[in-house]
Order: sequence, then C-alpha cells, then structure tokens
Amino acid sequence: MPKKAKPAANGQEEGPAPCKQMKVEVAEGPFPLNFDSPSGLFESLISPVKAETFFQEFWEQKPLLIQRDDLALATYYQSLFRLSDLKSLCRQGVYYGRDINVCRCVSGKKKVLNKDGKVHFLQLRKDFDQKRATIQFHQPQRFKDELWRIQEKLECYFGSLVGSNVYMTPAGAQGLPPHYDDVEVFILQLEGEKHWRLYRPTVPLAREYSVVAEDRIGRPAQEFTLKPGDLLYFPRGTIHQADTPPGLAHSTHVTISTYQGSSWGDFLLDTISGLVFDTAKADVELRAGIPRQLLLVETTAVATRRLSGFLRMLADRLEGTGELLSADMKKDFAMNRLPPYYMGDGAELSTPGGADCLLRGGQLPRLDSMVRLQFRDHVVLTVGPDPDPSDETREKVIYIYHSLKNKRETHMMGSEETESHGLLFPFSHMDALKQIWSSSAVSVKDLKLTTDEEKHSLVVSLWTECLIQVV
Repeated sequence: MPKKAKPAANGQEEGPAPCKQMKVEVAEGPFPLNFDSPSGLFESLISPVKAETFFQEFWEQKPLLIQRDDLALATYYQSLFRLSDLKSLCRQGVYYGRDINVCRCVSGKKKVLNKDGKVHFLQLRKDFDQKRATIQFHQPQRFKDELWRIQEKLECYFGSLVGSNVYMTPAGAQGLPPHYDDVEVFILQLEGEKHWRLYRPTVPLAREYSVVAEDRIGRPAQEFTLKPGDLLYFPRGTIHQADTPPGLAHSTHVTISTYQGSSWGDFLLDTISGLVFDTAKADVELRAGIPRQLLLVETTAVATRRLSGFLRMLADRLEGTGELLSADMKKDFAMNRLPPYYMGDGAELSTPGGADCLLRGGQLPRLDSMVRLQFRDHVVLTVGPDPDPSDETREKVIYIYHSLKNKRETHMMGSEETESHGLLFPFSHMDALKQIWSSSAVSVKDLKLTTDEEKHSLVVSLWTECLIQVV
C-alpha cells in the first residue's frame, strides 16, 4: 500500500552586450498575457522575441530590453501592483523586515529606515514623501492574485522557484546602491519611469548577492529609462543600479526572479550523494575504511589519486544508470513552490483546506475506469531509499511529491515552516506509474501490476491526492 511521503534528510570576462530594443504592439483585451500554458505565458511576456531566440542569444548571456508603447499592456501592468495598494495591504497586517523594507541609497551605501513591528500606512507614506525612501515589498504574489497567476505559470515553465519584489521609489531618489544578484531577473515597469544603468559583470553568473563600490564598476555599458509596459531582462551577476528621474511621478516596478541555486554545480552536489550511496552497496572498495589518521593530516597524494579513481568510476556508473536516487532539489522545489492558480469559479480544489483536496465533482475511479494525470506541471516523480528502517525487503521506493496543498501565503518566505506533500509506492509500481505519466488516458485494468487490488489501490491513492481524474 502507498504511504504518505516523509520529508527526506536533508578565461576573459565579457560584459553584457547592448540591450536589444524593440517596439511592439500588444493585442487588446483584459489580459494581454497568454495564460493558456506555461510556454504561452512566457512567450507573451517577452513578445515579440521568440523563446528559442531568447534562450539562444540572451539567457545567461546578455540583457534584453523590450520597450512597448501600448496603453492596454501598460494598464494591465499597473494593475499588478500600485503604490496606492499599500493602504489596504497595511490594514491586512504587514511587518517591517518580513514584508516591507524602507531604504535609501546614501553615498553609495544602503541605509535601512525600517521601524519595528507592524507597518502603519501613514508612517510609511511619510517616509516615502519626506525622506524620499524606497519601499520594497517582499513577495507580493502572496497578496496579489494576478502576480500569483503569472509566477505559478513561470514556475511550471522554468521548473524553478520564481519570487518577486516590488520597488516604489519617489522622484529624484534611489533605493539601492550598485549591486549584482544571484538570480535571473525580469523587470516589469508598472508605474512612472525608472532610469537604469547596467555595468559589465565582475562575477558572471554569480552565486551570491553583492554590493559593488562605484569606483570599481566604471562607466555604464547600457543606460535607458523604463516606462509602463516595458520589460527588462538581465542575467545573474549583471551589476545594476536604478533611480527615479527628478520632476516626475514616483516609479513602481516588480522584479521577478528565478534560477537561484539551479546551476549544474548545484545539481551535481544534489545528485552525487545518492550516486555514491547506491554505488557503495555494490562496490566493496567504497565501503573500505579510509587510512588511519587521514582526518588529522593534510590529504595525501595517495588519497587524492584514490578519490580521483572513485570519481572516474562514479562517472562510468552514471553513464549506465537508469534511476538516480531521490534528490533534495526536486523535493524542495515541489515543497516550496506556489500551488496551482485558481479563479474561484467552481473549478478550484474544494475541500475544507482550500487548495488541498479533491476536485469538486470528481468521480472515484473503479477498475473499469479510464484515468488521466492532472496538474502534471505540479508533480515530481523520483526514486529514493525506503525511509522505513523496519522494512528490509525494499531498497528503493518511488516518491511522488506535489504542490497542490502548498500555502501561497508562505511562498518564498524562507523562515516559514513548510512540509512536503505526496505519496510513496513500492518500486514495483514504476511501470504502472510510467503508464499514467506518459498517456493522455489509461485504463485502470491495463496498468502493469500483478493484481486488480494493486491497480485499484494505486489509482485511488493518486485520486485522493487530486493527481488523477476519471475521464
């Protein structure tokens, strides 16, 4: 029988090329973005640039600037977040540090002007108007439905967490000093205008955030002003700073970011432990003890050669392996991402927890039912060691993690407690699960399992987690 999944243990540098600028007309309508699919959403976000062109020429390589003179799109962008929204958000209860930072750039350094505790709108507006402070609102998708809708689709598209921050800066002011980030950045200009300066990176594809002194960055490689409806993309490591021009209205933009900790290096670190664990079961050399006192002295040349040999052996094994052991990156993504967006029109997930139960009107599958996978983009299937030490008969099990029960309110908040949701099955169920995953619809009685009881138990378990529906 399936069990609820338990949480697992846990050359020369080149600067960015000039931004490519485009004028684009966007079709009129209440939603200028295409929400039919994750790829459709991303294509419409960077239109008229095609996704293939974007990933070949810009992604992780150089900035892209798309300037649009389109009232419908500018109006839609403005609806995502306005300075005036802060009044109602403060009434809901937001706090300094967790939800809002108030800051200014003074002599090339960030000066934080936060108060303690709960944010009061009148004080916030006073700091904005009189101290010319920038208001940074953390993860607004927790409160703004349309940002939830956009970011949920982008998480499906990238297969990586997608966060956001809104920056509101008064005229003639700058909130942050020159710096670079460890994320891929998409800027949407919502209100007013923002003057941007981009510089050649000192650390291409940086793995951490860092402020860079003005005397180290030289002259801007690009300089431009964003207006409502415009989009800017730049890779992690791109040094940047931005200010609101004097004499104009305030500026509001949202920074949508992704691919933090999603490099090949991160993936290698995540998968190598499982590969070593699996290989050590079959290779006695990996189970042999290290030399006496190796941990007390510098690593010897002999030990280095031995490790190099093991790494070559692991590489050979990796080439021929069929299933890698469960990796934390997959589980963490499923555990921390946004739940599916729903509009509250009766199609949403509908038991007492909100988005944590059965589809309204869902039919219980029977042996003669046809079933299909749903919420495919929100489900991760992987293989790992059996977490139950009392069961010595199964060395591997199948983990199915999903994000259907995740809490939007805690998305990207870091310190908030999260838990994994899903199921685990015996490894013998792999062929049957692959049938469900690879088919548009499959008959329960045709699943590759030994008994009808196993077939029915499998689909009922998946149905209970809202992962399949009867067609």
